Amino acid sequence: MKLENLLTAAGGDRAEELKIFARLILGVIEELDQGVVSATDAVRGVYNADNCLYVRKHFREKLPDRIMSHGVQLPDLFDVLPAELAYREFKHELATMRSMCLKILDGRPLLA
Repeated sequence: MKLENLLTAAGGDRAEELKIFARLILGVIEELDQGVVSATDAVRGVYNADNCLYVRKHFREKLPDRIMSHGVQLPDLFDVLPAELAYREFKHELATMRSMCLKILDGRPLLA
């Protein structure tokens, strides 16, 4: 999935692009939370290097970049932590990412 292609549907409206980004990521978070996709699959499909670089350069704001950074690290939790602790941290990371997406959708100006 190329975020650049999906977000251009907003027609260059930056605020709308941010909202589309947040809604898309919330959907991915839900899929991760429900076990529909694995953390590794999410990195391959969404939190990959091309998308991370696009988000960083396009939005130039900390919050979207942080969301992507958290997503990239999800599979690592299961590589370095015992299963129970990894699962707990995984859920915590998803909650953190969800919170950041909701801040974007709240409509307040983001701090860089």
